[in-house]
Amino acid sequence: MVGKEPRVLECNAKTVFEFFRSHGLSEKDIASLMMKLPALFVYDAEKIFKPKIEFFRSLGLSEIEIATILSNEPYVLTRSLKHHFIPSVKALRRFLGSDENVLKAIKGYYRMLECNLEKLLEPNITLLRSHGVPESLIVKIFMIQPKTLLLRNAVLSEIIGHVKDMGFEPNNLLFVLAVRSMAVMSTALWEQKLETYTSLGLSKDEIFAAFRSQPMCMITSVKKIHQLMDFFVNKLNLKPSTVAKHPNLLLLSMEKRILPRCSVLQLLLSRGLIKEDINFPYVLKLTEKAFMRKVLSKYEQVVPDIVKANKGQIEFQGFPVPLICK
Repeated sequence: MVGKEPRVLECNAKTVFEFFRSHGLSEKDIASLMMKLPALFVYDAEKIFKPKIEFFRSLGLSEIEIATILSNEPYVLTRSLKHHFIPSVKALRRFLGSDENVLKAIKGYYRMLECNLEKLLEPNITLLRSHGVPESLIVKIFMIQPKTLLLRNAVLSEIIGHVKDMGFEPNNLLFVLAVRSMAVMSTALWEQKLETYTSLGLSKDEIFAAFRSQPMCMITSVKKIHQLMDFFVNKLNLKPSTVAKHPNLLLLSMEKRILPRCSVLQLLLSRGLIKEDINFPYVLKLTEKAFMRKVLSKYEQVVPDIVKANKGQIEFQGFPVPLICK
């Protein structure tokens, strides 16, 4: 820390340390903050930091949330309250329409506090409007992934062009989801994921058809893509093209959703209570509440172990008969 900022040896570091501790930061938080930006020790904490922390509180952020912001994004403390935070929050209010949405957006992406929202937001909002994206969807894309509207205008324009070329309609939610998906990854990572899907047996046409159906499938990590495709293809004998027709499957958790439900189906198939032509993707995509109502409640009296299976307490060994999945 001294190597980064020698002036800390000449200042009253204890006063700054006590200031942060009095505002809810743990010693671990303070250590993280100071190692990232030791120059904070040199500031007059009461004069420089306190008004900003009070401003964050006025937005509705809790002490714990403020501590999280400061320990992860210490540079926000070096920004001007008058010339940065206040204009940025005003820009958010104009765009999002309510303090509730402003608070929700900030909580979803603390890093936006470091951005000049006045300069970044308005040109990108104007760009999306010019392509025919409704205001409601522009707000939605920001609430889903704020980073999308904090890109450089030229970068966002290029992404919009690619998405339109793939056949997405700007007045459709899938359009903003596609823009969001492409906005959070580099060109190199996008190409890597295309290569990953191709290596696992999908054609380019199948990949893009899956993307048009569920744009979020490209956000799935390369590691998870391998894990899920291996399970579906090699363990369940599904064709890669079948998985591509149901890209929502690639968003599910293996541990929390896929394996437990496969264990439930395994027990029901072994008892002959369901047939092998069951709509497998549909069952996996059911919400927990719907799965409880349509499957667990229906069969738990006959096969009590399905409750344990759904909790991950019974290992999935494989289906007794191959599934017929179109």
